[in-house]
Amino acid sequence: MRWEELTAPEFAEAVRSTATCILAMGVLERHSDHLPLGTDVINAHTIACLAAEREPAVVFPPFYFGQIYEARCFPGAVTLRPTLLLDLLQGVLDEIGRNGFTKIVIYNGHGGNNHLLPFLAQCALWEERPYTVYLPTMRLTPERQQEQARIIETAGGHAGESETSMVLANRPDLVRLEAIPDIPGLPKGRMRHLPPTFSAVSWYADYPEHYAGDAHYASREKGLRLRELLVATLAEYIAAVKADTVAPALGREFHARARGMTQSLLEPSPSDE
Repeated sequence: MRWEELTAPEFAEAVRSTATCILAMGVLERHSDHLPLGTDVINAHTIACLAAEREPAVVFPPFYFGQIYEARCFPGAVTLRPTLLLDLLQGVLDEIGRNGFTKIVIYNGHGGNNHLLPFLAQCALWEERPYTVYLPTMRLTPERQQEQARIIETAGGHAGESETSMVLANRPDLVRLEAIPDIPGLPKGRMRHLPPTFSAVSWYADYPEHYAGDAHYASREKGLRLRELLVATLAEYIAAVKADTVAPALGREFHARARGMTQSLLEPSPSDE
């Protein structure tokens, strides 16, 4: 069920029947010269919607705001001030919760969010809220990872074979096959003189044109097979979240202990009396 397509009565019933919302996250950024700026959102939102058809849940409208500062040097990227981005994400989660959902699954379609989203999920321990955030850390089961390896012929993800195949499956009208670079996007290793290091320019050091891999090997048939693996995995994850009672209970327990500790520190000790 897509949030934006439901009427108000349909929405209220969906909240009552599922209590679960999926927030599929991507960004607006360059994907070489042959894929659309919204590739990550298009793919993640499509997967979320198809999974929610199998395991009923409400999918939040396409969400284009995430960590993509490494693409600010290219046309079409949209970045927000870091504190604004966190406030926006927390505000969206709070609005989803205010509308009655008690479980929110964040489905990430963009590698640049891999540091941001665990921190966002951890922020749930700062202030108690009436919902639980779930962030899947495995896009495919081990068995499906093996199947993926049999489908994909080349390495490299960003605008490469796998991602181009996915867009060919989801929005073939947006793929410009004639614009695929002649030379594969191989890592330049411009920071290999250092010991293993993460820096703000780590991605840019290897892929200054935002192209990793070889999209010439992409096909719609591969994309459909890959999409099925991802949809099946997410549908199973949604089902597990809907059935879960442990994480919400642990959240309540944690915050009760935190409140109790604070109260005990404020109360006078017997030696003070």
